[in-house]
Amino acid sequence: MKTKVYFNNSCSICRTEINQYKKHSGDKIEWVDISSEKNLKKETNKNTDDLYRRMHVLENGKIISGARSFLIIWKEIPRYNFLCKIFSKPIIFPVFNIIYEVIAYFLYLKSKLSR
Repeated sequence: MKTKVYFNNSCSICRTEINQYKKHSGDKIEWVDISSEKNLKKETNKNTDDLYRRMHVLENGKIISGARSFLIIWKEIPRYNFLCKIFSKPIIFPVFNIIYEVIAYFLYLKSKLSR
């Protein structure tokens, strides 16, 4: 089963980062733009606000959200695999998670104002 990433393409920061991953992921990852796809609640079990609040990955039938979703993306793309190894370390991941949550919250607010 292919890994599926749900991201907000209407966010310029998110779009820029995801476009970098797309260049190197080949067909390993299916990219789903939540700003243009409708009715994703059934597929993800997340409402619209939840989808905009954090990035989500569907891996092996399970939805992974937030900073952990980056670990999955990085693991799938050989060029970024080293990031998975670094940021998944027990001492580093909690800090990465906090930083992600702060940044994601502000991007969510920005996105909410523009919707």
